[in-house]
Amino acid sequence: MNKHDLIHKIKSLDTFSQDERAYLINLVNTKKKYGLVWEDKPEDVEEQLRENLPVLREVVERRILAKDLPQQAAKPIGKTQQSTIDFIEEEENTEQELLKEAEAPNHILIEGDNLHALTALTFTHEGKVDAMYFDPPYNTGAKDWRYNNDFVEKEDTFRHSKWISMIEKRLKIAKKLLNESGIICVTIDDYELPRLFLLMEEIFGEENHLGTLVIRNNPSGRSTVKGVSITHEYGLLFGKSNLSRVGRLERNEKQNSRYDELDDKGAFEWVNFRKHGGVKKEAPSMYYPFYLTENNFRLPELRWEAESKEWIILEEPKEDEIILYPVDEKGLERRWKWGIERVKNSLDEFCVRYDRIGKLGIYVKTRINEEGILPLTWWDKKEYSATSYGTNLLKEIFGELQIFSYPKSIYAVIDSLKILSKKSNSILLDIFAGSGTTLHATMQLNDEDGGNRQCILVTNNENNICEEVTYERNKRGIQGYTNAKGEKVPGLTNNNLRYYKSEFVKREPSLQHKKELTKLATELLCIKEDCYDDCTFEIIAEQQEWFRVFSNVGGQFLSVIYDDTKIELGVETIRNLIKLKNPTKTIKVYVFSNGQYPYTEEFEEVAEHITLCALPDAIYKAYQNVLPKKKRPLVPELEDNDEASSIITETDLFSQNN
Repeated sequence: MNKHDLIHKIKSLDTFSQDERAYLINLVNTKKKYGLVWEDKPEDVEEQLRENLPVLREVVERRILAKDLPQQAAKPIGKTQQSTIDFIEEEENTEQELLKEAEAPNHILIEGDNLHALTALTFTHEGKVDAMYFDPPYNTGAKDWRYNNDFVEKEDTFRHSKWISMIEKRLKIAKKLLNESGIICVTIDDYELPRLFLLMEEIFGEENHLGTLVIRNNPSGRSTVKGVSITHEYGLLFGKSNLSRVGRLERNEKQNSRYDELDDKGAFEWVNFRKHGGVKKEAPSMYYPFYLTENNFRLPELRWEAESKEWIILEEPKEDEIILYPVDEKGLERRWKWGIERVKNSLDEFCVRYDRIGKLGIYVKTRINEEGILPLTWWDKKEYSATSYGTNLLKEIFGELQIFSYPKSIYAVIDSLKILSKKSNSILLDIFAGSGTTLHATMQLNDEDGGNRQCILVTNNENNICEEVTYERNKRGIQGYTNAKGEKVPGLTNNNLRYYKSEFVKREPSLQHKKELTKLATELLCIKEDCYDDCTFEIIAEQQEWFRVFSNVGGQFLSVIYDDTKIELGVETIRNLIKLKNPTKTIKVYVFSNGQYPYTEEFEEVAEHITLCALPDAIYKAYQNVLPKKKRPLVPELEDNDEASSIITETDLFSQNN
């Protein structure tokens, strides 16, 4: 039956209510021909966003700053910890403190539902995040997660639909936060692997699947009633675009031992010059002959025939020479690794050797890639054990037997972060923070390679997990702690940690709500611009409700003008800021405006020193594509365009004129 005819018939059914008819029309319009299909299950946290806008409020008393901590000697983690290392007190030196603060990344821990936090982060971090590591609930049916405050049990017939509904909303927003070369890794086990894979293909694109890791995280195995004992989980890697590339890992001792020969350029190994897996038809110009003897080789004189796409031999081999083409043991025509010109310019990189079946072959020197090796799909280091290097590490930190169930191995997360982004100043995001392993791993990795990675963690506070586990673990990780053996473990002190809670402002765009949103958006602005040092008193004599200015040691300034009746005074204050601070970077100036106009003309005399932005309009624009719309309980009118005829008519808050 034609879809339009069916919709007309549904609309004429008087036995159904308007909402029921709208629901049936939605089913008709959204039916897929191929892909993952599920029934969307509304979340309470999603419904909150129909009436409210999320903001973040800093819990100042939980703030940890590197400049306030004594410098400590570095120390490895986990089972390799040695005896006590004494703390080294840092001398009181303002210049050193500033330098230390400048080098310390500002990590962020958000207490709240991750859907709310992701929405807020679309304003602060859209297109900025380099890598994401998500460890969502695995939906095993063993009361491992809640949906609308109720545990989802194995007998729940909508168990999979609830899980897909939950993860799909979050992955769609997360994709907006990734930069164009960014990568996301989502760990999962067999319970939801098939559905998650299809979902991620749908959201990120089949062509952006970078690989699936199989991680041996439970060497002793998890027993099942009817099946095999499970020893592993998966890591699904997807890129944002075709610019995404996985990073490399360090070689182990066995891999390094292969490079057992040395020349003036360094260590190398001999490998067959025939390209493994390559075939002639994909690169005909790389199918050419070598003339070999047992001790030597040469390239004969050749001519490229463009029409036939092959090399023509212009000289015959000598009596003791054999002709060698890149043909494998099965007689398949392969190709060489390099083109002829590169070979001619690198003859000292080649030699003649017998291959494994006793035939003469041409071999080339392969050298160690200093960046490491591409990760394999099978991860089986003993350090990936969640028990030995996850649970036991928490016991070391907290001195308790069971502080958190099933924490990740910190080493598995460290290696994951290495391949997710090659940048040493990456921005990393984890919205299923759990015990906080991702932040701990980020800080440890920074300590090992001198990086300046920043980590953003999000978790709710169910059973006080955010306050008592996630925060406390990383607080001790930064400040240092005494382990179960009574040994002092120095902290990773070159880190700042800021704790936020998600809160709400009414979504209706009245003037009162706009002013309230602008006031409460200060923390969002500080996060967005990475400016946290309130230096208002240095610019004006005393604190004013209409104006604040923040800075960082990198020379960036952020100014907020909360009252549009103070614009003239604001211009004068910005002029004073420029005179006093002589900033080397453009000052970010956010101005309250009831509309979209940021008072460009009024700031014309300082325009070359500032970047203007209207509040709260900038926040509304950031949120508009991720917030659920306000529904009208009306049956939709039939349109010629399928997309236009979809579901329930919705009111777009941000298209209203106020």
